[in-house]
Amino acid sequence: MKVTDKNGFELEVTNLDEAIRQSAAFVAYSQVGGAYSEFNEKQKVYWSDLLGKLLTLKSKQNDEQPKQ
Repeated sequence: MKVTDKNGFELEVTNLDEAIRQSAAFVAYSQVGGAYSEFNEKQKVYWSDLLGKLLTLKSKQNDEQPKQ
């Protein structure tokens, strides 16, 4: 499956659960020091956006699975 990031690049996702795990980790990551505050904010926005899109895909995937 594919997802488009906030910069317009199409990313292929081969393992949705792992992509969600990695995105969540990157949302929480930041570099130490005031010099990195602008970079940290841009990265957090990017990864939060991507994580939201991945979670939406997961939700749709779960909705499409047959109920038992």
